[in-house]
Amino acid sequence: MHYRLMIVLACIVILAACSKAVPEAEVDPAEQGAALLVPFKTKLKYELVTSMQAGLDEAIATCNTAAPGIAASLSVDGVVMGRSSHKLRNPANAAPDWVALWFERYLAGQSQPVSVELDDGRHGYIEPIMTQPLCLTCHGQDLQPEVAEKLAQLYPEDQATGFAQGDFRGVFWVEFQAD
Repeated sequence: MHYRLMIVLACIVILAACSKAVPEAEVDPAEQGAALLVPFKTKLKYELVTSMQAGLDEAIATCNTAAPGIAASLSVDGVVMGRSSHKLRNPANAAPDWVALWFERYLAGQSQPVSVELDDGRHGYIEPIMTQPLCLTCHGQDLQPEVAEKLAQLYPEDQATGFAQGDFRGVFWVEFQAD
């Protein structure tokens, strides 16, 4: 009986030594970056659509105050996110240097999100924003006079007009430590 127990224990030890530990699945930084941006994009779109129903003044106010607040509320635990453009409306939305480097590529026709490794071991992820019909109300070529007036009041150095549907409008970006 003792002999059988020794054989079973020996088999367990041999099997344990031969088995390989299952490595943890590596998280793709591009997938992680895209996932981090989902709540920002979803909430911002919801706020814009809802505010547009309340009127243009509400929609403009949403972009002016709510959008930065949404980004700030989601920039926690080492995650920093925002939106920016090569044609800024609000100077506070200026892109970090690593993001601004990609504007020319997007203007040249690249339309895919980009994941980059940053100098500090963190990761960055960028998704282009292409101008949609809803965007043209405040970013299009022919603005209603009341829209143009309100934008001029809030953003005296506004550069974010003159877009057509499908144009590269800007980017959503996020910096994070990959899991």
